Amino acid sequence: MHTEKEFLRIMNSQHDMALATSVDGVANVRIVNFYYDETSKKIFFSTFKDNNKVKEFEQNNNIAITTIPHMGTEHVKLKGKVQKSELTIYDLKNEFVNKIEDYRETIEQMGQYLALYEIVFEKAVVILDFEDKGNYCV
Repeated sequence: MHTEKEFLRIMNSQHDMALATSVDGVANVRIVNFYYDETSKKIFFSTFKDNNKVKEFEQNNNIAITTIPHMGTEHVKLKGKVQKSELTIYDLKNEFVNKIEDYRETIEQMGQYLALYEIVFEKAVVILDFEDKGNYCV
């Protein structure tokens, strides 16, 4: 397997990820849309500014994610750190819309209420099937 190529293919073709957090020993997980930027090597997602997960990030910025496959089992999983981005959803509007067309309406109608977050990580596990997996290091 060419791990970097498969990592990029999955990150560009899948648009949902399960984002896991933990505060005071209590785990939480939710589904969010995402965009992976190949230049900065960061994963971006937006959320409403007053959402509970924002409070969780402030208490513990260690997260885990797994992309959600739409067919088969291929996915990427990783552990990293989340932080509020210096960019806004408007800065990455084209990138999100190119990946998820329906996101245009969300940004146009709700963009002012959204905060953009970014995930940094050092290593991701790329899983194509039950036998074919590899590590991708940033």
